[in-house]
Amino acid sequence: MKITVITVCRNAVDTIRDCVASVAAQTHDDVEHWVIDGASTDGTRELLESVQSEFGFQFLSESDGGLYDAMNKGIARATGDVIGFLNADDWYASATVLAEVAAALADPEVSACYADLTYVSREEPTRVIRQWTAGDFQLGAFFCGWMPPHPTFYAKREVYERFGGFDTRYRFGADWELLFRLFEVEKIPVAYVPHQWVTMRLGGETNRSLRNILTNHGECLHAFRKHGYRAGWWFPFRKAWHRLRQFRWRATEK
Repeated sequence: MKITVITVCRNAVDTIRDCVASVAAQTHDDVEHWVIDGASTDGTRELLESVQSEFGFQFLSESDGGLYDAMNKGIARATGDVIGFLNADDWYASATVLAEVAAALADPEVSACYADLTYVSREEPTRVIRQWTAGDFQLGAFFCGWMPPHPTFYAKREVYERFGGFDTRYRFGADWELLFRLFEVEKIPVAYVPHQWVTMRLGGETNRSLRNILTNHGECLHAFRKHGYRAGWWFPFRKAWHRLRQFRWRATEK
């Protein structure tokens, strides 16, 4: 089973090496890694060029229409049987993650899988801030504020061929809309693997300001309407509650 991992980046010179190294370290023997760079200006492109032969990824650097446009470019170039994403600030929790993905998707009745994610301090990557334990999906969970961690989500390529990729009209919520569409609207069969697959540095674009968080909530509500659903007034509060439960208020060193 060939797995394509897509990494989208722009101005990530401080973290991108850890990301590509963790993909190269995977024990699964058939991995394609695409790095889609949005015309970085901080030395990211030059760093990637210098380590490309060492880590064996494919590389594209050009201007794009934003994060989700770049992700769609990666999907269009993917040749794997399975497609997943690893952000430039992230790395795999172990060398066997993609082998576990392949094992989960070897079942012909399963179209996609997901697992758990750990957020760590950007300044102190050994300090855990937030533990995202996804749990099993139940139909209707998105209406209660639940979603799986997108960086742990892997889908068979035919899922994207049949149902499409990211809706680039959304600035922050296209990953949420995609997962809502696949899980709740199209009802694809998914498997939860109760292992940590990804470690993420805290500080993504969506969480960078209150304005971004509120914009993301608005986009989620728009996605409900787009697919003919309405969310209850409590949805933003349930979504926030799911997130707050994940924080370690007294984070300790690993």
